[in-house]
Amino acid sequence: SITKERTEVILQGTSSLDPNDPAAVWEEFDFKCKPGDLKRRPCLISPYHYRLDWLMWFAAFQTYEQNEWIIHLAGKLLAQEEGALSLMATNPFAGREPP
Repeated sequence: SITKERTEVILQGTSSLDPNDPAAVWEEFDFKCKPGDLKRRPCLISPYHYRLDWLMWFAAFQTYEQNEWIIHLAGKLLAQEEGALSLMATNPFAGREPP
């Protein structure tokens, strides 16, 4: 263990026309190996890591201003770009309108 607590960056999207609506349903983009769903078996790939998942861990220690690439990643996910989506484990908007 490196730290006693682990802060996570979570990327979510909504199909709601008003994202500020309390009834808006937010859906999470899952990463391939980054911790997320507690019911999912932990990912083990040694001695390597998925680069994006690894970067997300370090991004949680800083602000988005120090990791501007997160803003670009979020934009690509919102635009449903295949290259960005291929880095994710799941796309909650597959077969639907983009978030």
